[in-house]
Parts: sequence; C-alpha cells; structure tokens
Amino acid sequence: MELNETTPLFVISVAAELAGMHPQTLRQYDRLGLVCPTRTMGKSRRYTMQDVAKLREIARLSQEGVSLEGIKRVLSLVDENLELRARVRDLERELANQVMNQPGNRVFAAGEQGVIRLSPGQRPERSGSVVLWRRR
Repeated sequence: MELNETTPLFVISVAAELAGMHPQTLRQYDRLGLVCPTRTMGKSRRYTMQDVAKLREIARLSQEGVSLEGIKRVLSLVDENLELRARVRDLERELANQVMNQPGNRVFAAGEQGVIRLSPGQRPERSGSVVLWRRR
C-alpha cells in the first residue's frame, strides 16, 4: 500500500487534534459536507492529510468571519479550480502531442547512426568525424 496525502489514515480524534478542533466539530463538518472522510467497513471515519489541511483552511476562514455556507462555497470553487487546471494541463499535453505528430513538423538529421529524428528547436550533436554518403 502506497502512502500519500490521499491515504485515509487518521481516526477522528487524531484528525481533530491535528486540525486543532474538537471531534464533534469534525462530525458536524461531515454532516454539512465540508469534509467527507472515507469510512471503514465498521462505518468509522478515516481522514487523510488532505482532509486535515482542508480542516485547517476551514478554521482559518471561520476565524476570518466567513460563514459555514460561505466556506462550503469557497471550498467548492477551490476544488473546481484545481480540476480545471488539471484539465488545462491535460489539454496542453494533448495539443503538444498532436503538434509533434503532424506531418511537416518533424525534423531529421543525418549522422553516423543514419537518419535521426529531432525535436523542433533541437540541434544535432556535432562530431569531429566525416561521413561520406554515396548513392548506390
């Protein structure tokens, strides 16, 4: 099992302590849909490091006077923004692949190894040897 920030590790008491909150507050946030931890087979909550970070952000926004409904909206917009950024990165990668695979956008060079493909803007490595090419 690989551990990362999305691995559900923490029981509610540990997550509450890490976030500086009371466990009952975490239960309320779960009911409101602000932070929805994963559940075990026995229905107990398991929080991730991302959940703890989100709980800390909720606490910060709450201290600044933002209502719980406002916090819910802010978190929703942040999530949407992250999803859109990921989609833009995927589309940029796909566009770059399409451009590289279009005929006419390929660059080739002849060298000791024969004909090699180069990326646009890439220069072939210079070598000190001379190669004579003859047509047969």
